[in-house]
Formats: sequence, structure tokens, C-alpha cells
Amino acid sequence: MKTLSRIYTALIFLFLYSPIAVLVVFSFNNSRNRVKWNGFTLKWYADLFENELILESLKVTLTVAILAAVISTVIGTLAAIGIHGMNRKLRQTFLAVNNIPMVNPEIVTGISMMLMFVFVFRMTGLLRPGFFTLLLAHITFCIPYVVLQVMPKLRQMNRHLYEAAVDLGCPPVSAFFKVVLPEIFPGVLTGALMAFTMSLDDFVISYFNAGSTAQTLPVTVYSMTKKPMTPEINALSTLMFLAVLLLLILVNVAQIRDASKKGRKI
Repeated sequence: MKTLSRIYTALIFLFLYSPIAVLVVFSFNNSRNRVKWNGFTLKWYADLFENELILESLKVTLTVAILAAVISTVIGTLAAIGIHGMNRKLRQTFLAVNNIPMVNPEIVTGISMMLMFVFVFRMTGLLRPGFFTLLLAHITFCIPYVVLQVMPKLRQMNRHLYEAAVDLGCPPVSAFFKVVLPEIFPGVLTGALMAFTMSLDDFVISYFNAGSTAQTLPVTVYSMTKKPMTPEINALSTLMFLAVLLLLILVNVAQIRDASKKGRKI
């Protein structure tokens, strides 16, 4: 029975990752042919870094991802602390509301944000579709993920530590940074990495809210697929996959270290 379950699991992972493996292999293929191997080369990666459109889109993507991760982490952490301090029924209500954007289809979120930005722009002349609306949209859908990562750390923390620090003369702000933040920092870091990954990988919400002046890398790749594709797409997809994989590894390493520290304390 165990052998069958292992074979079944291996087949699932083979089904999931074999297309990615083929993409990575053919990103080094010395031919535009997508089915025939014609030797090893790095020229598609060289061509990729000479493509101004892709480099500009990469710059926009990284800028938005970093800003969205930082801002959503600050807002999400403060929101999690506020929700944690509520009574049980109110806390459950706010957590349920927080989970709605995560289970809501992205196309609904993207279109609703686009309609809101267009309405505000027509009424006030503000929020013209572009970089700023793209950043606001990314911050909005990243915040719930940060809240979801920080809340468990707040539950694990002894809530009397903050009260003890204040009773001993530590100002409330200093008590937060010296007592509360170190305790919940693994959750904050995980939330920041999760927000960065979600922003980096997003397509649907970016497609509807970027306008014509600030296209992210996924949107640019989608526009490139409307024409005959070049192996540069394989190279770009490989680099994006490796970047997301690296971030996921960092998240898991942070969680493992946090668990080991707690084990040593116990």
C-alpha cells in the first residue's frame, strides 16, 4: 500500500513539474524549434537582457512588488494587532472579512478595482490608471496575506509581556518595538515574503489596473504570446520560476528556524 501511495505521489509531482522542466531545458536550446534539441546555448538569456521592453517591465514589476510588500506588511501587521485585541466574536467577523479577498476570484477583484479607479478619476481627476493605481491594487490584495501570517504569532505570544514592559516604565511605542515586534517578527517576515511573491506573480489584477504606462512582467509576457513566440520567453519564464522558488525556500527556512527556536525554548 505504501509503495502504491508513493508511486501515485510521484506521478502527481511528475504531472505538475514536467512542463516546467521542459521549459527550463529548452531555454538552453540552440534553436527556435520547440521540440528538437540542437545544442546548448545561453544566447536567449543574453537576448533577454538586451530587450528594453522586458527590462522596463521587470523594473516596474520589482518596484511595485517591493513597495507593495513593505506597505502591505506595515498595514497588515498593524491590522493584525488591532484584530487580535478585539473580543472573540468581533475578531472572527474581521478575520472572515479579511479572508474574502483571498477566496474571491482575481478577475472580480481586478475589475472592481478598475471600476473604482475609473469612477474616482472621472469624479475628481485623481487616480489616472497607471503606476499608482497598480501599486494601490497590489497593496490591497497583499494585506490579507500579511494579516493571515501575523495572527498566529500574536496568538502564540504571551500578551502579558507587553503589559509588563509598560508597567516597568517602558513607553508604549518602545514596548511594541522591543517586546511585541521581536516575538511576531517571523510572522511579519513570512507575510512580507508572501506579499512580495504574490505581487511578483500577479497577472489578472495587474492587467486591469496597470493602464498603458506601467506594464508588469506577466502582462508583457502575455502580450508577447500574441505574436510568434521566441525562446526568450522560455528564458524569462525560467528566471521567474527560479525567483519564486527561491522566495518560497526562504519562507520555509524562516518557518523552520522559528519552530526550532521554540523547540529549544520549550
